[in-house]
Amino acid sequence: MDKFKEECGVFGIWNHLEAANMSYLGLYALQHRGQEGCGIASLYNGELLIKKGLGLVADNFNEESLEKLKGSASIGHVRYSTTQAHDLCDVQPLVASFQGSFLALSHNGNLTNAATLRKKLEAEGALFQSQSDSEIFIHLIAKSKKESFREKFAEALSHVEGAYSLILMTKRGLLVARDPQGFRPLSLAKLGSAYVVASETCAFDLMGATYIRDIEEGEVLDIQDGGLQSFRSLKAQPRNCIFEYVYFARPDSSIFGQNVYAVRKELGRRLAIEHPVEADVVVPVPDSGVPAAIGYSQTSGIPYDMGIIRNHYVGRTFIEPKQSIRHFGVKVKLNAVESVIRGKRVVIIDDSIVRGTTSQKIIKMLRNAGAQEVHLRISSSPTTHSCFYGIDTPTRQELIASSHNVEEIRKYITADSLAYLSLEGMRRAAQYPKKTFCTACFDGNYPTQVSN
Repeated sequence: MDKFKEECGVFGIWNHLEAANMSYLGLYALQHRGQEGCGIASLYNGELLIKKGLGLVADNFNEESLEKLKGSASIGHVRYSTTQAHDLCDVQPLVASFQGSFLALSHNGNLTNAATLRKKLEAEGALFQSQSDSEIFIHLIAKSKKESFREKFAEALSHVEGAYSLILMTKRGLLVARDPQGFRPLSLAKLGSAYVVASETCAFDLMGATYIRDIEEGEVLDIQDGGLQSFRSLKAQPRNCIFEYVYFARPDSSIFGQNVYAVRKELGRRLAIEHPVEADVVVPVPDSGVPAAIGYSQTSGIPYDMGIIRNHYVGRTFIEPKQSIRHFGVKVKLNAVESVIRGKRVVIIDDSIVRGTTSQKIIKMLRNAGAQEVHLRISSSPTTHSCFYGIDTPTRQELIASSHNVEEIRKYITADSLAYLSLEGMRRAAQYPKKTFCTACFDGNYPTQVSN
């Protein structure tokens, strides 16, 4: 697919002797959620230590830098900007002095009323140090007249709208919060006597932490030395992001109460039922199309094979800001296996089509490798609307499905046939009505007020 720009990943740990090392491992596991910048903040003898940088986790942290991040508490962040800013000041955790102490903050998501709040806060004298809407939380906390810090935090949350999976660290502990819709995932685990919080459970697996549960929609967790307390900040209105299942989350993670790999296989299974085709081989677009392709193959009875190989040492093309680099990346990232493709009727499985340019190039590559027919099957519905909740999709005008029907898209990408999984099929694969999802990028039904 023409990939979406990715969002962010957050991690936090309290009461562990190697807290910063655990944050490093956690961010390493969450690297797929953002490759533009990363940072770790740790608490040591009541002081805050922090290191941030642009680029990948492994390129910014080594044994020497981690040794300097002493302490038994730490939070971390991997970032992909949902703006065009690429400055170090926007890399998280964000840090601020506060009433003779400090706070450090890691946030995944976008606030849909950020522009309004920022304008109001600036009019009241607030000075912003970054372009990130995450900084709004800090200013709202600072201006609160409530007595306790926890109350200030809860009041700040009451003013914001949109998506936030949030970890805030002070000298006294961690405050963890998730928006009432629960757009982005956030989970809790235990590692010995330490509590661990992360965007995805794959971070727990890497360090051997035991998953406890998801942070609930609208919930705030107060984690201190004495344990944790849970309270509800806002009334839950669950609208988990269904596209986390389609593409964003790692397949070995469990989010929103379900294993991602299992859901993706089910998407493929339902796709085979809804849109069968006579073919010789099912081929995934690696890596995101693999589980759905397996499900499609098992249900259709058409053999599965790896007819496209991905070069794993090439950066993910969607993360690149320049269109020219994106087009070049398609050519160097994927290559057809001629012995699998030549003379065959091929079913290609991918997770989505955004602009259509990547799909067009893949189909051309398969025809050059000798494919007799190329049938494209997409394990999600047509993407017709932009996301305002932390995933930087292209503008609606750039989304090919917003202005072209399926047949027009098929002609553009030069496939012999094209079919998408229905929205109802997506919901069923993700266990609706047991779970309620945000499907705004497919149907335009935004759970909160947004500015289009």
